[in-house]
Parts: sequence; C-alpha cells; structure tokens
Amino acid sequence: MTQTADAASTALTSGDAASRNIPKIGFVSLGCPKALTDSELILTQLRAEGYDTSKSFAGADLVIVNTCGFIDDAVKESLDTIGEALAENGRVIVTGCLGAKAGEGGGNLVRQMHPSVLAVTGPHATQEVMDAVHVHVPKPHDPFVDLVPAYGVKLTPRHYAYLKISEGCNHRCSFCIIPSMRGDLVSRPIGDVLNEARALFESGVKELLVISQDTSAYGVDVKYRTGFWDGKPVKTRMTDLVERLGELAEHFGAWVRLHYVYPYPHVDEILPMMAAGRVLPYLDVPFQHAHPDVLKRMKRPANGEKNLERCSAGARLARRSWCARPSSLASPARPRPSSRTCSTSCERPASTGPAALPTRRSKARARTRWPAPCPRPCARNAGRASWRSPRRCRPRSCASASAPRCRC
Repeated sequence: MTQTADAASTALTSGDAASRNIPKIGFVSLGCPKALTDSELILTQLRAEGYDTSKSFAGADLVIVNTCGFIDDAVKESLDTIGEALAENGRVIVTGCLGAKAGEGGGNLVRQMHPSVLAVTGPHATQEVMDAVHVHVPKPHDPFVDLVPAYGVKLTPRHYAYLKISEGCNHRCSFCIIPSMRGDLVSRPIGDVLNEARALFESGVKELLVISQDTSAYGVDVKYRTGFWDGKPVKTRMTDLVERLGELAEHFGAWVRLHYVYPYPHVDEILPMMAAGRVLPYLDVPFQHAHPDVLKRMKRPANGEKNLERCSAGARLARRSWCARPSSLASPARPRPSSRTCSTSCERPASTGPAALPTRRSKARARTRWPAPCPRPCARNAGRASWRSPRRCRPRSCASASAPRCRC
C-alpha cells in the first residue's frame, strides 16, 4: 500500500507557506500499516516543528521515503521510488525496513543501490529521521509559536555574542584545575556550531567571539571527522570552522574574533584568512611563560621564544598590523629573595630569578596574572596537578601558626 503526503496536505497546511518561506517536505509511505503509523509519527513531528508538506517531489526542499523490505516486489517498489525521488528532487532521506536490510558484502542495500541519498535509518526511527532533516533543512522559526528566539536567550549586549565550540581540555598542565572539573576535550558537531553562528548573525550580532578551553584542538577528540552543514561536507577542524565562520561574517558584515588559541603549528593556516579580512587580526594566545625550564615544570609542551618568533613571522605573512594578546604567569612586583628557592622552606622555585628574565624581555605585551598559591597540601589547591607534586612545603613550616607563611 502506498500513501503519499497528499492526503494529509490539506489538514497539515495552514496559511501561505511560500509567503513565510516555510520549508516543504515531500513524503512517501510504503508497506504495511505498521510503517504507516511510523509515517504518521514523523509527519506529526514535522508539522509540530513548523515544516510544511509538498504534493510533488520537485516542489519539496527534501523528500522522505518510508520503505518496505518484506518481499522482493516491495523491495523493488521501494528502490524505484527512491530513484524517482532522487531524479526529481535530489535530496532524499530513506527510512523503514529496507533501510535496515543488508546487501552484498554486508553493506547497506540502499547505500549500495543509491549512494547519493542523504541519510538511511531503520524502522521506527522518528528521532533519527528528524535529526537528518534538521541537518539538511534547518527547523523554521515561527515568532507566533516559539517562546524562545532562534538564537536563544543571551546575557550579552545585542552587538556581540560568545560561541562555544568545545568543552574540556586534553592537557594536564600542573597549574590548571580545569580538566578535573570539565573533563577531556569534547568538540561540538560542526553543523550545530555553524547553525548557531548563523542564527546569531541573523539576530544582529556584529562581533562573534569564539571560545573554548582549547580552541586550536577543536576536532581532535573526533579525529577531524566530516560533518555536514547546508548539505555540504565540512571537516570538524579549527581551520575549516574558521573559514566557514569568516564566510558567514562577511555575508552579514560582522567580525569573528578567536580566543584561547593554543599555539599549535596549524594555527599558522589562520593567518592568510586574517590577511584576507575574513577574521579579525587578533589572537588570544596562552603563552604562560617564556623560559623552557618553567614551561617544562608547568607541563606546557611549547617553547616561548619560538612562539614569539612565529608571531613575528605571522605578522609578516598577514601583511597587516595584527594583535596577539598573550597570557603569562608572572610574579607580582614585591621584594623577593634573589635565590632560586623560597625563603620559608618551600622548595618551589621563586619567580624573580633567571627564569623570570625571558618573560620580562619578551617583546609581546603580556597580560600579567598573579601566580598560583603555593602547592602545599591544603584544600585550596586540591584538584591541581601541582598539588600532588613532590615540590610541596613541609607541613611544619606551612601549617604551623608560629612559622612564617610561604609567599610563593
């Protein structure tokens, strides 16, 4: 039995869809009544989210085919219908029993016969079908029905907004507590990130600030897998993301500013985009320190002097003035002993010795931060890698009320 969206079109369509730019979905339901009820669930969800239905393949933004794979004739009918939809429309999502049927060699039968379909799911997969529809035809926004705007609720002024692309960090720096609270790196799907960016630009945002714990590592956790945005493949990688964001910003006359950019080698690929004006010539780079010994104790796999040289080379490559805001850990301006260790029995190296000189001599304008507290075994330092370090104050000298307190 074949059921199309024609029968439901009158009941589901309200108002002039063309005047409101409502996306239309073509739908064909094949097979038994159980498949028909699955089709009803999908159509109900489509209508609840504001999609409209189309009476023809050619007039739809996307076509969904709910298939049957019980007997040979049903398989042939399903494959023929998929081919017809591809010929007239080109954008087809396949669901139903045939979507779960294996072909020769153990591969998916539908993929083998029609490799150009957008997605394939099995039966009773309403959510999977809706996820595929959202990827290729974004959900429409109806201001009379939706309680929340498409860009969400923002606490920033209207002219700028933050865009978080990932959470967590894979580094284990000895002074940082973030991984113990936020966990390892988890990158957001690139399609979701770009859709959010577009919604923000459409809402009037003129400056988009890209943030995360480690922006340069975006996509490492998923091995730079290929995602989809607007029906096109895009790799989950920082350079690809920045390129797409730059194109979006250029279309809306907006800016893109990158924050928390760890100086990985592939960051150099961003500089030509800055030279082209697609991304603001600005980098927020956490150098932390310039001395290799201090960086080693911090467990920072980088060399401060080489990073400064790369900044200078990057400015020449970009062929325009640009700004790098490096973050570094430096000692406060107060008297300190000139020796390499603290005077109160703490074995932690002092910051005023030779190790501090490269930081002071750096040509970059570092944003000075106060140093972390002494890594003595107290609750204030619990969670940091340095808290478990052997370089800790002796309990008697730090914990005793009569002993001088460590000022590291």
